[in-house]
Amino acid sequence: MSVLQAARRLGVAALLAAGQPSQAQPGPVLPPLAVAFAQEVGPRLEVPADAAAAYAARLAQAWLSAGIDPGAATQFVLLVDRSPQVQALVLFWGSPADGWRVVGAAPVSTGLPGRYEHFVTPTGVFAHALANPDFRAEGTRNDLGIRGYGRQGSRIFDFGWVAAPKGWGNRAMSVMRLQVHATDPDLLERRLGSAQSKGCIRIPAHVDEFLDRYGVLDADYDAALAADKGRVPWVLRSDRLPSPWAGRWLVVVDSQAATRPDWSPVPGAR
Repeated sequence: MSVLQAARRLGVAALLAAGQPSQAQPGPVLPPLAVAFAQEVGPRLEVPADAAAAYAARLAQAWLSAGIDPGAATQFVLLVDRSPQVQALVLFWGSPADGWRVVGAAPVSTGLPGRYEHFVTPTGVFAHALANPDFRAEGTRNDLGIRGYGRQGSRIFDFGWVAAPKGWGNRAMSVMRLQVHATDPDLLERRLGSAQSKGCIRIPAHVDEFLDRYGVLDADYDAALAADKGRVPWVLRSDRLPSPWAGRWLVVVDSQAATRPDWSPVPGAR
């Protein structure tokens, strides 16, 4: 029985606790959903402790630079390293006071400059808020036969209009719609781990499913649902297993890695 099947039978509390040792069992304590991520998400990356610590420090610096207080609550935070040599996401759980632990990591594709209307994915801190409502992919193909948002029903996490460097022409600052979404499972997902997008952040379909099902970034949606129980935001799935530590923050950094780290191999080498 999978962790997800067990959770459906026993409730979300069982899922959140799954894989964590009891007080009588020595060993590292896993953050909530780490077991589910390991069992349900692919492709995955294994971030070493030194890299995880460096990214946790970048989280703190990003909030400081943006003048944003993430709050004291324990929560999930999605970090993306746009460096062409890395192209990865790291899902953290924790708080500024207690520190951050890695739930899981996976390859992504961020902006590839050089063509018209291709932006450099901006760095910074971005809130997943109801002011920019999510939607779901229709699964339609473009003229090249590509499903740009992935399979039908995949969730598009919308972070609104943001300032970003143009990847063409004079390379001046402009505005783009920043989204986190799945990509074509047959033609483009194999390229995750390299810069490919027009500025948005492409993620594996399993990561999209994971963020969606467990409401990892849905703090604002959960608040709206609690305030008006009779009105469920339409984009929320009926079989979701929301986490009590839902967050709202996407943090994009650029580690400026000079070489490719072993833990984030080029596409096709995993």
